[in-house]
Amino acid sequence: MKTSWPDPPPLFALADLDGPGERVSWLPRPMKRSSSGRRPIPSHVAQIDFEELRMAFGDITAHVEPAEGRLLSTVAVFDLETTGVDVENDRIVTAYVGVLDSAGAVVESHDWLADPGIEIPDGAARVHGISTARARAEGRNAHEVVAEIVQALRSLLNTGIPVVAYNAAFDLSLLKHEAIRHGIAPIERPSPVVDPLVIDKRMDRYRRGKRTLDIVAAHYGVALDDAHEASADAIAAGRIALAQAERFAADLPGAVAELHEAQVTWAAEQSASLTQYFVKVGKLAADEQLDGSWPIR
Repeated sequence: MKTSWPDPPPLFALADLDGPGERVSWLPRPMKRSSSGRRPIPSHVAQIDFEELRMAFGDITAHVEPAEGRLLSTVAVFDLETTGVDVENDRIVTAYVGVLDSAGAVVESHDWLADPGIEIPDGAARVHGISTARARAEGRNAHEVVAEIVQALRSLLNTGIPVVAYNAAFDLSLLKHEAIRHGIAPIERPSPVVDPLVIDKRMDRYRRGKRTLDIVAAHYGVALDDAHEASADAIAAGRIALAQAERFAADLPGAVAELHEAQVTWAAEQSASLTQYFVKVGKLAADEQLDGSWPIR
């Protein structure tokens, strides 16, 4: 893994890749076609009692609107800022989980600053603004932070509230590996999840140019005033998803569960197409492919 943070950052540097000069360091690690699947969860991971944690930061499932015929009404939003782009080995620095109503207004909001327990590379700090010194001075214990994030998302998903995350496979995969690292039972199959990036690339696949969060937000008329800050990015992603649900109402599945399953297929197709391009231009060997698993890889 490179020690420098790509420019633009990998969480948002999702261009159409019009030429061989595009950066690719944000991509999931290539794997051999003969790969047998995902790593097993270590046997030491066990369920823990989250009730005290839930009471500590409130019940974030309290603000639930009826769907009233809409694909999306109440949505949760989720974003991480991290020490780097390796979902297995990098760590959470900041996180945000919120709830938006059908108009995109924030009705519940929770954020975290963690001491990741490792140095934050200067490149990553320049992206999200959190230095190692600040994380150590102001951040909370990483185990507690990861446990609370997992519980927050688990509560929302168990209630059926869709969780919106831009490039969800990055955030949810990194959270899974953080949970395993701290002996916390991970969310193995989060559902329903909504990924505005996957939807945008499916519904508007021939639009040229980068698919960075700020550019996609502008395309859908969503303000993003503080990019690379977890709450701003998460809220913008949620508002993009709401806008997409309205704009593409005739083309998207009619239920959130069906939309989730459709995105599994779309993400795999998008990854396969990108694999073909990279093999063609020599960025991948013929026996390699990108992991298109979604929403966790």
